[in-house]
Formats: sequence, structure tokens, C-alpha cells
Amino acid sequence: MELRQTPITEETLWEAILNRNPSFEGKLFYGVRSTGIYCRPTCSSRRPNRKQVCFFVSPQEAETAGFRPCKRCQPQYETAPNLTKAKILAVCRYIEEQVDHIPTLSELSSRFEISPSYLPRVFKQMMGVSPFEYADALRSDRFKQRLQQGAEIAHALYDTGYGSSSRLYEKASQQFGMTPKTYRCSGKGMHIAYTIVPCSLGYLLVATTEKGICAVKLGDEVDELERILVSEFNQAQILRDDNLHRDWLQTILNFITGDELHLDLPLDIRGTAFQKQVWQALQKIPYGETRTYADIAREIGKPHAVRAVGTACGANPTALIVPCHRVLRTDGTLGGYHWGIERKEKLLAEEVKRTGETPIPQE
Repeated sequence: MELRQTPITEETLWEAILNRNPSFEGKLFYGVRSTGIYCRPTCSSRRPNRKQVCFFVSPQEAETAGFRPCKRCQPQYETAPNLTKAKILAVCRYIEEQVDHIPTLSELSSRFEISPSYLPRVFKQMMGVSPFEYADALRSDRFKQRLQQGAEIAHALYDTGYGSSSRLYEKASQQFGMTPKTYRCSGKGMHIAYTIVPCSLGYLLVATTEKGICAVKLGDEVDELERILVSEFNQAQILRDDNLHRDWLQTILNFITGDELHLDLPLDIRGTAFQKQVWQALQKIPYGETRTYADIAREIGKPHAVRAVGTACGANPTALIVPCHRVLRTDGTLGGYHWGIERKEKLLAEEVKRTGETPIPQE
């Protein structure tokens, strides 16, 4: 049945199709009599002859009238504006449950009745990454946990859904900063001393070696911070020492309160060459200013590596000293922060307070 009894004229609907107006998504569908196909108003296919076009308010009406869905815009699926947060979260939960494989886009699209052309776009808008990147990060985390628990590499590899060792090693330097074997023996031969103190951001953990600071972490619970440190350096000799390097600790505490505007402390951190490039670029961001992930990518001479820059920021082992909290999304929103978005917001607010400048990303 064609669209009737509507205050919107057919001329308005036709203009929406000509302009591919996204505000009509989910409200308007058009059929082309000469082809027998119906589309969304935003379909990128060649615009039809006006005389061949009829209008519908739903896919069901179009199909009842004998039209087939367009293979390009797939109008039979739910549209992006109508996708709810609950549905995308349901996709996340499903991905998390698939421990033996990464669901394909086709699998997710079919299961949740979302167009495969719209699902990745909306998923990334909400989660910041594509469905595959989300699943791949989960798989990497599960693999790391199995190694930290002492599992053999081969067993951990297949338990977490890697189809072959070659796939794992192809991404090893990006995801681990080292080979899986080295990661499994992380910290071997190292002597690490750490301390944990309360601060305005919760608890602050600072860990050091004889060469410098190897970890700075923020959290809400002392036990959890200790667990994270031990899991990351599972082969190291770790000892709590609240008196060692008190000057370094106090400098970081002064930075948190805004009494210290620059942290120039010795570091002993491990990472890939790319990660170190990113971390060095972050340390050049002045106090009270921000950059976007794209800015950092351009700064290191890799303008197309925006996503990889985000990953490197998330892998930063020394919070505050390497100020990854000063990196925002291109649209000016905060983006993610390994130690909690509230802490990122608080750190930036303190820097604005001290400098009197608004942290607007440079474009």
C-alpha cells in the first residue's frame, strides 16, 4: 500500500530522496516500478526517474506491494537512527560469549537483524571501535590472562580462538609489545619496588626498577592495583617499599594537585618502536593543552595510523608521566582512558584551572 493520508507532500518526499536526506531514515522508503526494487531515501544507487517512483512508510508495505529490497542499502533491516543502545550492548555481550571464534559481520547482522552496512558504523559510534576490533581486543586480553596464569603458549593460543600461531605472531608486536614467549616471561630477572598512596584520584601506584619508573597506575582499591602490577610482571621479583624514591612519588602527587606542571622523571618502560614514538609525542603536549589522536598520528609521521595511536595510548604503562589523558577525539569528546573517564575529566579540569585555558583539540 502506498503512502496516503500524510501531511507531507510527495514533492517533499521526492526532495528527500534527491538529497538523500538522513532525517527520513526509517520513515520513508521508495519503490522503483521499472526495477521492482525498493530502497532507503539515503541509498547511494543511481537516482530513479520520478515517474517510476512510489513511496512507502515501511519495508513491509513495500514488500506487500510486490517490491524486492535493494541489495545495496538493504532497507529490510533496521536503520541506524533506530538502533538502540541496548541492542548494541547486546551485540557486545554476544561477542564476549564467543570465546572460540570472532563472530563475522554476517553472523552478527543476521542474529540481531541489523544491516551489515549499518552495524559497524553505529557500533563504532557507541564503542569507539568496530565489532571485529572489539572482539580481537577481547581475544588478546583472554590470551594474556592465560599466559599470566602459566598456561603454555600453544594451549593458550587455541583456548582463546586463535586459528593458528602465525595469526598471533603477526600481531604480537602491536598487541603485546613483544613476542608471546617474552610476554609470558614478562619481568624475568627484574627487581621491582613499588608503593601505593591515596590521592585525589583514588590510589596511586608507582613502581620502579634500578633504571627508573616502570609503572604508574590509578585505581580505587589497593589490592586491585597490586594484582595488576603482579600480573604484568609475573616473572619479576616484586617488593613493596614505601620509602624508596620518595622524591619521585612526591613529584607525581604534586602534579595531581596542580602544584607541579611538568613531570621529567626517569623511565624504564618497554614497548614497540611505534608505541614509544606515540608516548614521546604525548610527553611533548604542554600542560593545559590537548591534542587529538589524529594530531598525534600526524606528529609521528603516520597520519593514517589514528586507531593504532589510540591503542598505544591505552597501552601507556606510566599514567600522568606520559600524559595520555591530554588526547581527545577529533570531535572534542574525551574518548577513552585506561584508568577511568572520570579521572581523565578531573585531570583536564585541574589543568584548565591552573592555566585558565580551555583544552580544545588542535585541528
